[in-house]
Amino acid sequence: MLEHIPTKEDILAAHKRISPYIHLTPVFTSHWFDKRVGKPCVFKGEHLQKTGAFKARGAMNAVLVNAEIARGQGFITHSSGNHGAALAWAAAQIGESAYIIMPENAPKTKVAAVRQYGGIITFCKPTLEAREATATKVQSQTGAVLIHPYNNYDIIAGQATATLELLEKHPGLHTLYVPIGGGGLLSGAALANHFFGNAKVVGCEPDASGDAYQSFQSGNWIPAENHHTIADGLKTSLGDKTFKIIAKHVDEIVLVSEEEMKEAWKFAVARLKQLVEPSAAAGLAAALKHQGGGPKGIVLCGGNMDLNPWG
Repeated sequence: MLEHIPTKEDILAAHKRISPYIHLTPVFTSHWFDKRVGKPCVFKGEHLQKTGAFKARGAMNAVLVNAEIARGQGFITHSSGNHGAALAWAAAQIGESAYIIMPENAPKTKVAAVRQYGGIITFCKPTLEAREATATKVQSQTGAVLIHPYNNYDIIAGQATATLELLEKHPGLHTLYVPIGGGGLLSGAALANHFFGNAKVVGCEPDASGDAYQSFQSGNWIPAENHHTIADGLKTSLGDKTFKIIAKHVDEIVLVSEEEMKEAWKFAVARLKQLVEPSAAAGLAAALKHQGGGPKGIVLCGGNMDLNPWG
């Protein structure tokens, strides 16, 4: 279990560790998107990852690192969906149980996915306090090993491997756009870029869920809750571990509106022919309006969604 901010060697070790289990997701381009942005762009298709999101990387790394201490007791986490499904899937790969604490308003498709991968669900009120309190209670009953969705260095090292792969294919990226909720993907991407690239790293956040932007601008970690955005995967508040990395290695955080995400999502489906979830559309929306240099890299973080998410 990592007790420090992942190093270059930690990220490479995580990549080697999880490679037999995950997809090497595609990197692709779009002539239409390049025309809209005015610069060459590449997309990292993590919506095509195992369990439908980048979360499989961090979950698999954390499960493998903690396999011995979890033997016979399993793993536990709290999640609105993607991390819960990923942890259930990862635990199943080594024959362990996964206890998933989910808010009662979690998307039905994500609840179904957690169950499909074998997760044992306990529902709670849709607040961070309720999620953590319920997780503590179930952990005391089961002895399961807690794997935090994002504020965990094993998770961050695993998530960093997505950007590592992108930079291996496109080392000359000028700007990298990464959605941000709890910050696991963005902090991992920032570390991977620090060690393996030289891009400007831009976090992409819904303005209806702007705690990361506020924290980044103030220089102080500002936890928040009760976010109301179509990007359900980005509703979580930053953690102290992720904030520390983001504050040091991220260049900018860009806010995007609900309408901008909806338009970006429609573009992804109609022009890119990629069924991404609204959280992934945050990166597309930011790249469409941001004036950063090119070429640009955009991480499409997930593809788990209701087909009519906003009515």
